[in-house]
Amino acid sequence: MGRGVVELRAQYPIPHHPASSRLIQTEIIKKTEGGLKRWSCKLLEEQEYHKRGPRWSWARNRMGNPMTSNHRLRFAKIPLNFGTGAIPALGFGTLIPDPAETRSATTNALRVGFRHFDCAERYRNEREVGESLQAEFATGAIAREDVFITTKLWNTNHRPERVEPAFDASRERLGISYVDLYLIHTPFAFQPGDNMEPRDQSGNIIYDRGVSLLETWRAMESLVERGKCRAIGLSDVVLENLAPLYDTARIKPAVVQVESHPYLPQTKLLEFCKQKGIVFLAFAPLGHGIRPGPLEDPAVLAIARQSSLTPAQVLLAWAIQRGTAVLTTAKTLERARENYNLCEIPEVAVDEINRIQIRSRLNSVVETGVPGFIAKDG
Repeated sequence: MGRGVVELRAQYPIPHHPASSRLIQTEIIKKTEGGLKRWSCKLLEEQEYHKRGPRWSWARNRMGNPMTSNHRLRFAKIPLNFGTGAIPALGFGTLIPDPAETRSATTNALRVGFRHFDCAERYRNEREVGESLQAEFATGAIAREDVFITTKLWNTNHRPERVEPAFDASRERLGISYVDLYLIHTPFAFQPGDNMEPRDQSGNIIYDRGVSLLETWRAMESLVERGKCRAIGLSDVVLENLAPLYDTARIKPAVVQVESHPYLPQTKLLEFCKQKGIVFLAFAPLGHGIRPGPLEDPAVLAIARQSSLTPAQVLLAWAIQRGTAVLTTAKTLERARENYNLCEIPEVAVDEINRIQIRSRLNSVVETGVPGFIAKDG
């Protein structure tokens, strides 16, 4: 290394299952007179890790803060101000159409280290997710109380009398005695019934005009008051719907889940959530893989090259470092490891991403109640 450059290492184990193949995270930080010049993360097998250099050292970032826990992104939790416990900032989304892929992806995510799983009645795979969860719980390697499980009320069940039966059905499919977080999937009420997307002869969605969002929310509050779930919230909501509900709710929304990435930062909604103590949970943080999109943005690619991270890791780090929780989905073990093994990026990199001017909403669900990432279903 050149004159004036010091290599600093911070090494620590990553919880990994099975234990015999535990991986170790190694961070290499190069510090120059101008500050942190370059940093990298790489995985080492445990035997190789023990052959390497010092077990502990630290540096200071450009703001003078100790960089002693760069692994904290994957372990970070956000307290629920209007619920019980805390939600892991890094979550795994289970929107995977194929049942076999759902089972393997859920198992892979658990074994890599994910402890936050986002499910939904509408995904039609709660049973497969639940089977994978129960299989891991049965080994004793992971306890139910260590995993944060979310599921959602679908649009056809907004009538108050349908909320609890829908909740109980989701809980039974997942095979759990309680739900950590129950979300209203969208603020749109559809015609009640077994058809998840009821349509008229012209192909238009049939909405249920006989129930208000507040009436549905009151039924959700009852679930919390009777100890059936630990927190409630909303998904796919805009500020114009969230603000009045917040004002009238007995139990405030603990979490709001919406599409968010550098092309749709949702700054006003994020600020509202921070002011009110609501957790902002971002889905599609990688732009749902749509190209061209955030994964191919020049600023993101430049930061990835400088940091020896992947563009996906940069985007996930940015999301958590700006104060949001985030959901990511991976169908393969390799991709799950990539999305889980995050390192912090410098504040200058966060600022650079914040300056991206492109604006694009990828999912029109907030306009119609029909999720854009889910195939049409009768």
